Amino acid sequence: MIKYFFVNFDSNIIKGFVMIVVTGGAGFIGSAVVWKLNQLGEDNILIVDELGKDEKWKNLVPLDYTNYYNKHKFLEKILDDSFNFTIDSIIHLGANSSTTEKDADHLMTNNFEYSKHLSTYCLKNGIRFIYASSAATYGDGANGFHDSNELCKILRPLNMYGYSKNLFDQWALKKGILNKIVGIKYFNVFGPNEAHKGDMRSVVHKAYEQIKANGKVNLFKSRNPNYNDGEQMRDFIYVKDAVDMTLHFLEHKELHGLFNVGSGRARTWNDLVTAIFKALDMPVNIEYIDMPDHLAEKYQYFTEADIKKIINSGYTKQLKSLESSVEDYVKNYLLVGKYLGD
Repeated sequence: MIKYFFVNFDSNIIKGFVMIVVTGGAGFIGSAVVWKLNQLGEDNILIVDELGKDEKWKNLVPLDYTNYYNKHKFLEKILDDSFNFTIDSIIHLGANSSTTEKDADHLMTNNFEYSKHLSTYCLKNGIRFIYASSAATYGDGANGFHDSNELCKILRPLNMYGYSKNLFDQWALKKGILNKIVGIKYFNVFGPNEAHKGDMRSVVHKAYEQIKANGKVNLFKSRNPNYNDGEQMRDFIYVKDAVDMTLHFLEHKELHGLFNVGSGRARTWNDLVTAIFKALDMPVNIEYIDMPDHLAEKYQYFTEADIKKIINSGYTKQLKSLESSVEDYVKNYLLVGKYLGD
């Protein structure tokens, strides 16, 4: 179905004949994007994903969308240019996001090559292309966390996932198309609809389960003398804020390039789990455990998104605090077993 529609984004009107495509639309951030589009009155959405054998299909149940394509079928139609509807925008969030994935060929095909095909098709056909890059591209942070387009040329990611994401950023820069598309560098996103991610779930989800089961939570000891145990720092951002920031680029089609999506304020793991205990009205009980050797060499002790670029682009929504975000997630979703849209 193709329809003429109006969507109100904070009193700004966008109109046109569209099918909005969300790849990875059954996944964590992707399903949250669809949920938010539904809240804004939009249901003319094509979800692209690969459901596999986990339970991310449950993220789809409360959502309103027009159609679903397997990611392989969608790529075939991209290569054949055989769609029988008009695509206005592709929000490309589909990828293997495992930071411990060791199949480099799979990551190159799934994360790099797939993105090249989609971006090429979008530019050829005048379609808005917004894609997920990652804060993993920044590596150990030695080159800072500034989202300039040129910085991607010198970044050294610590894992293959981050490398596959940075490689596409670099490719888009070299091809001269990064000034025509939008790449979003998501930092540590947490919130509803992430349960299917297994070991890649946020620490909020993992810690919640530990606390409910044992009354305590495990955090890694620090191997860096500059950081006490549990005082390692990350930029945590609630998925609802991450989605609002993502849709800022659907509204403002004049914007292009790489943009950080984070809170702009690093917080400690101790802060994070303390907020969970508080939301559960339980005493704080943290046990520090040794960090495995295989993680130690790739461990980030500090990340903090520089979000001046997105703020300067006109993004004005107030970001939720870590504490209020954790409280909303725990009380309104985890404790009651709800998904976004329920």
